[in-house]
Amino acid sequence: MKGMADFSRPGSLYGAVDLGARKQALEAQTRREAAGPQAASSASVVDVTEETFTTDVIDRSMTVPVVLDLWSPRAPGSAQLSPVLEKVVGDLGGKAILAKVNVDASPQIAQALRVQAVPTVLAIFQGQAVTGFQQVLPEQEVRRWLDELMGAVEQFYQANPGARPPAEPGDAAEEPAGPPVDPDLVAAEQAIEHGDFDAAIEAYQRLLARAPGNEDAKMGLAGVNLIKRTSEVDPAEVQRRMEDPADIDAQLLAADLEMLSGSVDEAFNRVIAVVKRTSGDERDRVRRHLLGLFDALPAEDPSLAKARRALASALF
Repeated sequence: MKGMADFSRPGSLYGAVDLGARKQALEAQTRREAAGPQAASSASVVDVTEETFTTDVIDRSMTVPVVLDLWSPRAPGSAQLSPVLEKVVGDLGGKAILAKVNVDASPQIAQALRVQAVPTVLAIFQGQAVTGFQQVLPEQEVRRWLDELMGAVEQFYQANPGARPPAEPGDAAEEPAGPPVDPDLVAAEQAIEHGDFDAAIEAYQRLLARAPGNEDAKMGLAGVNLIKRTSEVDPAEVQRRMEDPADIDAQLLAADLEMLSGSVDEAFNRVIAVVKRTSGDERDRVRRHLLGLFDALPAEDPSLAKARRALASALF
């Protein structure tokens, strides 16, 4: 089994929005793949210093997400990751900005952001770090992370239409406006932003009572329950408890944390491994926990189909 994921990354996308952002990420990926490589165009790439950080990162993040690449010429991982970031951000055609910070030349930026290692990648939006990672990831994983970010940004603008920047000339016909957002979805997202998980749960439950098949509400409810379960969890304590193979709750909490860190497949594999070595009521409890994690993703997510097959194999 793989080791425990790195839960100490600088910030979580899901602390501000529900896991329904993954659905929009998948839709964005589908649109990008359908358009083909010719549709990609270079986004803005800027080298940032301590003198230009406020203007190039904070100010610009008020209207467009800024992907911050904190790198060092001394770190081999930076040489691997930076070209991948330039490629995937460039494929967005200017909908995001890649800001590159040489931490050796600008150590105060790294200190202010509490960067512990390089490369570190942070997404800055509306002046705050909303998600990030600290390891070298393959291109596919970077794309998935970036798609989730763009989905979350779109959800923010749907919930706060007045904050959306005016369209650039020629962009008006790019994509038709969608249906209005359900007020209970907006109420749930706002409650999550304020840390009121119980209010968010109530809002999602109200929507499901009116529309039992609403996938956004189903995913949102599963997501906020996930956030609530882990809101006071100490990852280091979970790591320590995992030394006891009989501590099933520690394994389930580890899977929850992996879900929130974006390591979806790892979370599913962890719980399925527990299913294989349990039986009776304990196995059923673990199985139901996994089904709850499934609910946090859209039905078309490719990770779901693979995990469902693995679960069926483990059970039968």
